[in-house]
Amino acid sequence: MEAFAPGSVTAVFAPAESGDESRGASLAIEDGVVASVSDAEETVVTLDGTATAFEPVEVLLDDLGVDARVDLTADLPVGCGFGASGAATLATALAVDERFDLGATRDELVEASHRAEVAAGTGLGDVFIQESGGLVTSYGDGIRRYHRDDPVEYVSYGGIATSDALGDPGLMAEVERVGGAVLDALPAEPSLTHLLDRSWEFARELGLPTDQVREAVADVEAAGGTASMAMLGETAFAVGVDGVLDERTRIAAEGARLL
Repeated sequence: MEAFAPGSVTAVFAPAESGDESRGASLAIEDGVVASVSDAEETVVTLDGTATAFEPVEVLLDDLGVDARVDLTADLPVGCGFGASGAATLATALAVDERFDLGATRDELVEASHRAEVAAGTGLGDVFIQESGGLVTSYGDGIRRYHRDDPVEYVSYGGIATSDALGDPGLMAEVERVGGAVLDALPAEPSLTHLLDRSWEFARELGLPTDQVREAVADVEAAGGTASMAMLGETAFAVGVDGVLDERTRIAAEGARLL
């Protein structure tokens, strides 16, 4: 049984009061992760054909009470700010439920995926974006989804350990201060240009962009587009350009689904 979940790019975020979620504004993208689930006597997870320790998927399977073989195929960079762990976990949840006839609701599977991500320290809400697709905002008064299918370009130079960042009290205090102010000032449905402008201000004020990311953003701006840094990865993403950055995708018009 196979399922797919889109990747996601978070433009700006701030911790939510619950502590295990975040407020923010994010895009689901068509590049994502396919999970193929089959019977197994003990859990095995592979990523692009190589056996791997993929903690959120393993936590999810334990939570669901299932041993399975999970083969993950990613068409986006893993660990680089695209929510790959969330996409893998959510796709796995959908496929496992169908393969083993668990009878869980979609909301229950999304919540189980979220719990697994939080327990593994790999995300604070990516699965809610990937479940729905589109432009997703969460300002503290519920999740809103807006249908978009605009082209998005990106280039990635490496990863930033999400668990290290989320576990850094000093950084997270600054994220709460700066990100909270940005989110409070965003309209309910920001334009992509406005969102990325404010996202780039957010990233720079936190001192996160590397020289390579800054150069990529400058290239986009010189071509008349708008760009920012994905949270959290050494990745630049952009709208309003064609052929400036290495990869081109679109905002995903739909969310995770069985294949």
